[in-house]
Amino acid sequence: MAKIKVTEMTEVIKQQIESFETDVQLENIGKVLSVGDGIAIVYGLQQAMMGELLAFPQGVKGLVFNLEESHVGVILLGRSDLIKEGDLVKTTKKIFEVPVGEKMLGRVVNPLGQPLDGLGLIETTESLPVERKAKGVMSRGPVNESLETGIKVIDALVPIGRGQRELIIGDRQTGKTTLAVDTIINQKGKNVICIYVAIGQKESSVTALAQLLNQNHAMAYTIIVTAGASREGTLLYLAPFAGVTMGEYFMNQGKDVLIVYDDLSKHAIAYRELSLLLRRPPGREAYPGDVFYLHSRLLERSAKLNDQLGGGSITALPIIETKAGDISAYIPTNVISITDGQIFLETELFYSGIRPAINAGLSVSRVGGAAQWKAMKKVAGTLRINLANYRELESFAQFGSDLDPQAKRRLERGRKTVEILKQDVHELIEMPTQICTIYALSSGMMDDLNLEQVVKLQSEIHQSLQYNKLGQKIYKILVETKSLPDEKDMHQFIHDVKKVV
Repeated sequence: MAKIKVTEMTEVIKQQIESFETDVQLENIGKVLSVGDGIAIVYGLQQAMMGELLAFPQGVKGLVFNLEESHVGVILLGRSDLIKEGDLVKTTKKIFEVPVGEKMLGRVVNPLGQPLDGLGLIETTESLPVERKAKGVMSRGPVNESLETGIKVIDALVPIGRGQRELIIGDRQTGKTTLAVDTIINQKGKNVICIYVAIGQKESSVTALAQLLNQNHAMAYTIIVTAGASREGTLLYLAPFAGVTMGEYFMNQGKDVLIVYDDLSKHAIAYRELSLLLRRPPGREAYPGDVFYLHSRLLERSAKLNDQLGGGSITALPIIETKAGDISAYIPTNVISITDGQIFLETELFYSGIRPAINAGLSVSRVGGAAQWKAMKKVAGTLRINLANYRELESFAQFGSDLDPQAKRRLERGRKTVEILKQDVHELIEMPTQICTIYALSSGMMDDLNLEQVVKLQSEIHQSLQYNKLGQKIYKILVETKSLPDEKDMHQFIHDVKKVV
């Protein structure tokens, strides 16, 4: 036997020690106790974090939603029919994120950021956590820039500022979605990115909306996030949070974003469904106790950032559906108390032919006045009072009581005000046209016209601002200064247009 040298043996052992790799990994693994309705109860995940992503078999992901002593409640982000009792579940040590970025624009996606429009994969490199803290008080700036909707009654009476949260509330089929969609279409060329979040809407409605935005060349600056009516409550719950996360990416770059939540009533119902499946104690109307916090933490993420942070903003238009006009129900009152005002749509007005059916008395904008164009503020100052007086006088006039000439004049002007504030679906009107029309009304220059001539005068004002020399001058002053030009010029301009009428 050949003698083995000690030094050689030592060298071999050293090499083996150096090349030794451990492939032992510590994993936190649990077992599925029960599954159904997009919810899984998992036993054995002692180190799971709230909001952590879990890996299930068949490539299904889950989100930790409930932490209890012996088990965790998980909302599934995929097909729950692929998961069965006894399946092994692993923690990933990652918080749930959605893809964000410029590539998302023009796309229809689900709340996980996956495309639904058949236009191929979305090549994004960045993603952000869905649950994020809202910006603090010191990070915010004042709401002082107008977000024009192109809808006369809103721009004049309940103006919206960039960074504001303005609730759209009303019964079913009163035109809530139409107002929000018209506002998105009106942002063309105004450097505003729009996000439309469809929660529990019919697939056909979302398809029709995408086609409408395409026809109006609005899809290029819009993202549609949809969780359809046929989807599990888990996706309906995540949809608005995914939408606002996509919006925050643009806001942090100093851009302005408009986000529409259509609608938060269905969102609250989806959250109630999840909470009851997870055996959380029910409160009023079977909603869980934290349903107020659910919407406040969502809507507080809409803000106007200060100049040091780039001055970006997210303007939110949440939609709430009421039953029989009851705005004092649980979810409507919650959201009214969180937002900076509301636009109330009334069924009676809608069926009497006044569209948009906005009740000027119950609608209010608490911060939009500071962002409104100075010219509009000046001409529309008495509009709300005039409308209220008209409603009062109208109820007297129904009884056929004799009215004095002054009351008749007020009644006639009220009728013209209502006629001027009417607007067709997707008929958007520029601010200068709105200002000149309301100026003509409030200065008494329409008193000698009938209702038909009043409607014609508005379309003539729009034409004249484009092609008339004095009109072009007024248009330029209004757009550049947002203030009224010389009163003599305004009078002369309206007088010239009236000659055509």
